[in-house]
Amino acid sequence: MEDDAEIILEAETAIQKLTDKAEVLELQTLLSGEADGNDTYLEINSGAGGTESQDWANMLLRMYTRWANAHGCKVDIMEMHNGEEAGIKSATIQIKGENAYGWLKTESGVHRLVRISPFDSNARRHTSFASVWVYPVIDDNFEVDINESDLRIDTYRASGAGGQHVNTTDSAVRITHIPTNIVVQCQNDRSQHKNRATAMNMLKARLYEAELQRREEEANTEHAGKTEIGWGHQIRSYVLQPYQMVKDLRTGVESGQPDKVLDGDLDSFLNAALAARVHGTSTQVEDIE
Repeated sequence: MEDDAEIILEAETAIQKLTDKAEVLELQTLLSGEADGNDTYLEINSGAGGTESQDWANMLLRMYTRWANAHGCKVDIMEMHNGEEAGIKSATIQIKGENAYGWLKTESGVHRLVRISPFDSNARRHTSFASVWVYPVIDDNFEVDINESDLRIDTYRASGAGGQHVNTTDSAVRITHIPTNIVVQCQNDRSQHKNRATAMNMLKARLYEAELQRREEEANTEHAGKTEIGWGHQIRSYVLQPYQMVKDLRTGVESGQPDKVLDGDLDSFLNAALAARVHGTSTQVEDIE
């Protein structure tokens, strides 16, 4: 009331400090899960559609790699299967960095791309799908019991960009957990024994992540239908034609700059999805193409 500039400045400074502290506390809340601080595996699989979907899967691989690099994370390729003409059929990467799993855990689900196909001589519009699965890297402190009788272990010749140690022997390893039908693969080392050990760790991580999901759904029964994500659950659309828009179907967050998003600018989507997951405010948003 007295228009005291000094008091006004002091109040503004105090408000800014409180705002900064609130942002830090909110971030701690969003990343307070049991495994949020861990490194993470990120698996990408192309959907039906051949070259179109395989190219889309490769674009997603680039997007997440760019995001990781921008956040000071290291990316290792665990396995990769190239497409016949372009792109990839599947790939699994390990992202190493602070809170890597915490930031990316909401990315699991189906991602849809709409664009004019560069592989179609008639320049028609195509819709492509690819799935993403994110699960935490775990260490020996996490106990996961696996019966050897529940496993089918196959070896095969590595293909694609699996790292400098990949050779022409049957060193790649695929492990199938029969009760859950979870499949993991590793080909980033010339040693079959090392690839098998790494694949076993990846399987333990997948089973642990499944247990985290089960416990979360039990603790949030009323939101179970909203938080469950699988191959049949589309979470985000990336439209390049006839207009340009990326829309998250769970939170309603949009971006009119898909080029930036596909170049790794994901933070607004990650923040909103994490907040919705923590606070139980996730809603399904209609996707209007």
